[in-house]
Amino acid sequence: MKLVSWNVNGIRACVGKGFLDYFHAIDADIFCIQESKLQAGQITLELEGYHQYWNYALKKGYSGTAVFTKKEPISVKYGVGLADEEAEGRILTLEFENFFLVNVYTPNSQRDLARLSYRLQWEDELLNHLVELERIKPVIYCGDLNVAHAEMDLRNPKSNMGNSGFTIEERGKMTQLLSSGFVDSFRYLYPEKTESYTWWSYMAKVRERNIGWRIDYFIVSNRLAPNIKDSQIHSDVMGSDHCPVVLEIELD
Repeated sequence: MKLVSWNVNGIRACVGKGFLDYFHAIDADIFCIQESKLQAGQITLELEGYHQYWNYALKKGYSGTAVFTKKEPISVKYGVGLADEEAEGRILTLEFENFFLVNVYTPNSQRDLARLSYRLQWEDELLNHLVELERIKPVIYCGDLNVAHAEMDLRNPKSNMGNSGFTIEERGKMTQLLSSGFVDSFRYLYPEKTESYTWWSYMAKVRERNIGWRIDYFIVSNRLAPNIKDSQIHSDVMGSDHCPVVLEIELD
């Protein structure tokens, strides 16, 4: 099975920059996007053979997630906990026969860390959600998680220490997640690989010089780790300040 995750930074803009060419060429079984930045009815994507599930933010032009899947899920949940809704459209959970898929756009703690406390609380709620799902069946968790976990996951760790996405607190939440029965698919296969990034600033020449961060992930239940066939970063694909990440995994 092939799964793709991509923060498109506005799906309408990304469609104008070749999104559909990549979508059709990659031929994923499941394709997840984050930061769709639209409301219902603002785009019509003709994706033959795919079921579409969108979680929109209440705020216009902000956040949002979607999943396009060839196989129809057993159920779809929006948000976590008892409420089947959320104001910022950040979480989609799809149940399939042999696994749960959780597509997430993690809140950014912001440049001045004004949202860090909210972010940490959000991480706790999400971890509880993932652990509860994992008790039922294995989990594939993906998306823009807005954190570089280790120093090798960004180009300039020393100068970014304590900045949004590289605080001790945010990195600690990722460590806690990975200690709770989950594995980072990319690091599982490539534990020492460096200069492998998924996001670059729009500042001039930053992407060309590969001054980036790895903040987009496919994380899976430990029991699925032996089934991972490949975990790829398609850094040559343009259209957003992020690039797609791909998981190839064997699922019965």
